[in-house]
Amino acid sequence: QVQLVESGGGLVQAGDSLRLSCAASGRTFSDYATGWFRQAPGKEREFVAALSQNGGTSYYADSVKGRFTISRDNAKNTMYLQMNSLKPEDTAAYYCAAKFRSKFRTRPFAPTSEGEYEYWGQGTQVTVSS
Repeated sequence: QVQLVESGGGLVQAGDSLRLSCAASGRTFSDYATGWFRQAPGKEREFVAALSQNGGTSYYADSVKGRFTISRDNAKNTMYLQMNSLKPEDTAAYYCAAKFRSKFRTRPFAPTSEGEYEYWGQGTQVTVSS
């Protein structure tokens, strides 16, 4: 099991950048597939980015591809979402998520569906003004 805590959200202007962090306790991220999701007011939670348990495979939603980058620092047991060229449409609560997947299972595993994840942080708010 693992506990996740997000941080780094805030209020920025369109075109600005933010880096979200997700600190984990428990098992190391090397044993988990990890992802970022977001939920805007009145909308369903949607996929943003995912990174496989070995850190070698990543996926991005079309809406953020080329602007956002998911990464992980196993030494710090922390994952990140670098968000560049932010748009007002990016305004949402952002959540990090994880699902156990042994690093010894070498086939990349990076699900894009929220239903696949078993551990979630409580979210960090990102607000982008025009």
